[in-house]
Amino acid sequence: MYEMSTLEDPILFSIPGYEAFAQSLAKDLGAELGEVKRQRFPDGELYQRIESRLSSRDAIVVGGTHDDASTLALFDLSCALAKYGVRRLDLVVPYFGYSTMERATYPGEVVTAKTRARLLSAVPAAPFGNRIWCIDLHSEGMPHYFEGHAISRNISAKNVLLPHIAALGGPDLVLASTDAGRAKWVQGWAQELHCQAAIIIKRRLSGSDTQITSVSCDVTGKNVVIYDDMIRTGGSLLAAATAYRDAGAKQIDVVATHGVFPGEAFARLRDSGLVRSVSCTNTHPRAAALAQQGLKVLDVSGVFAAAIVEGG
Repeated sequence: MYEMSTLEDPILFSIPGYEAFAQSLAKDLGAELGEVKRQRFPDGELYQRIESRLSSRDAIVVGGTHDDASTLALFDLSCALAKYGVRRLDLVVPYFGYSTMERATYPGEVVTAKTRARLLSAVPAAPFGNRIWCIDLHSEGMPHYFEGHAISRNISAKNVLLPHIAALGGPDLVLASTDAGRAKWVQGWAQELHCQAAIIIKRRLSGSDTQITSVSCDVTGKNVVIYDDMIRTGGSLLAAATAYRDAGAKQIDVVATHGVFPGEAFARLRDSGLVRSVSCTNTHPRAAALAQQGLKVLDVSGVFAAAIVEGG
């Protein structure tokens, strides 16, 4: 349990899908788990009623914005906590959905990452303030999308991921990226791990097609661990794994912060014959569902607990 000098009688809530994450975080913080009664009306609307004492307590609410229903459940619950008298309000958002839509590429596109950030920024202010905690956001500029009284922080999962990566790769580790977009991230982590970094070099063939032309360093006989902040369908990872295998890698493992894995995405990656293992953290509800199918899931609730106590 962390030192509680910065939290006053903490109470912790979660939206559906994040109950296990909330239990782990509550244990780390020594917080009471709050009770919320929920039911669906015949027309599909969600009813929520907070059944715990709130006045003058520090409240933490856990929830991702991986779909619209979850986003609104998080927003509604947070607004109610502020209304009913909590002292301070921390929104822990392990997975911030639509983070790849952080800018407009074509005229008329909706920058959904910014509109979601504005929505959470609109939660009424608690007397001692609102803080919004995210982890390994897709773009470094996204914390600035949150507005007004809300203080936003983007924390890193590296204290959990780097030891895991080091154990996977051993003395022959090469930390690799799927493309140049993660190059800065991977190079920085490789320096901390005292290993080489490998970058995929691509050539654009058309507006939608690219071709891998080379790998930036010699991976012959090396244990390559590919890191990406997010895995969705896994198409880019499979292409990168093929390139590293063809370049002579001895074994390939995949590690990500956020595992989305829609449909059969994880099974395709697991059964590809290209990778030895796939690991991610527990930021997305899908990860827990896939743990029984071979996905290695790492808990980052402690990273959030430390940041909340330290004040970010």
